[in-house]
Amino acid sequence: MIRTIVEKIFPFFFGEPDSDTDDIGWVTVKTTSIRWEADLMQQILDAHAIPARIVDLGVEAYMGQGSPAALQVHVPDQQTALLLLSPIDEDASASG
Repeated sequence: MIRTIVEKIFPFFFGEPDSDTDDIGWVTVKTTSIRWEADLMQQILDAHAIPARIVDLGVEAYMGQGSPAALQVHVPDQQTALLLLSPIDEDASASG
């Protein structure tokens, strides 16, 4: 029974992919030293229907300090995600 519960929660431990999209592969598009920033970027991508996941890179937050995290997207969505998360070019918008 415990193995069944663990398989449902952590299927990647047993080598079974979650879905067909896991075969595509993931690529890191941004890293940040605070997890909430990665959560915000993930919400931006979700609003544009781009699947994303957050990978913790360090230890959990301790006494108000953030924990480093990486934001990953599927390889085909990499360029779109980078464009959505890039800063706005103020020179181009001011001259328009």
